[in-house]
Amino acid sequence: MQTAPAQARPSRPPMKGYWREYGWAYLFILAPVLLFLVFTLYPVASAFLMSFQEYSVMGSEWIGTDNYTRMVQDEVFWKSMRNTVLFTIGTVPVNIVITYGLSFFIFQMKNKWQTFFKATMYLPAVASGVTISVVWLAIYDPTNAGLLNRFIGLFGFDPVIWLGKSDTALFSLILMNWLGSHGAGIILYLAAMGGIPKSLYEAADIDHASGWSKFWRITWPLMKPTTLYLLVTGVITSFQVFISVYLMTQGGPNFATTTIAYLIYSTAFNFYEFGLAAAQSFVLAALIIVISIIQFKYFSSDVEY
Repeated sequence: MQTAPAQARPSRPPMKGYWREYGWAYLFILAPVLLFLVFTLYPVASAFLMSFQEYSVMGSEWIGTDNYTRMVQDEVFWKSMRNTVLFTIGTVPVNIVITYGLSFFIFQMKNKWQTFFKATMYLPAVASGVTISVVWLAIYDPTNAGLLNRFIGLFGFDPVIWLGKSDTALFSLILMNWLGSHGAGIILYLAAMGGIPKSLYEAADIDHASGWSKFWRITWPLMKPTTLYLLVTGVITSFQVFISVYLMTQGGPNFATTTIAYLIYSTAFNFYEFGLAAAQSFVLAALIIVISIIQFKYFSSDVEY
């Protein structure tokens, strides 16, 4: 009985020819990889080790998990976590609703007006956070010169110290976020709306579907990928809010606006406890990762990509 001849294995190309063919590819990849290693991976690894040390420029001492123990026993840390969660809950869902509503009305306009309003709404995203915070400091001026106090004065109300009272300071930051952070979301929503086939709405009109039915059965399902993206990125951004807190309230009054990001900054650069600040930053990173995973698990089950 004859056996089939064994197939010869393909020979490997010589290393010289391999590097001649792929060497330039590796060379171009090398630059971003080195940048990632030097400016991202190395600082993250160093910060992780620092979180287990009592860090000092003159010398560091390994103290194990003492920084994490101090952190969970610190009342200000839990207050900053509470403020961060309240800020996120107060801004992200409302911003998504406002963004979608504005996008829906802009989408009904002619192309030239759509372009105008898209540029107008996106303008605050181009401006720096410092500039926006300075403008809102003028709006929240506690005297009658403040634009917001002038407005409520028309209805007979006395001036309010918006950023100087524990009851109103955090809400003032939330209100600022409601009124100025919709540009990128509007662009994304308008692009998604423009991608919905008109034949779906025409078929719904033939079936005499109401406006609500068309929204609930056509528009909303096809908007879910964009909504999920805005939800995830909005939560991540809100958990890292810093510029407005730093410039407008410095975490006060009475820690009413101290967020976890501002607490990390204050711990490191006001009290020079870099090890404790590193521990706080890794807790924040772990929290963001866990929340993002939960969002993808429970909100993306019926989302088509």
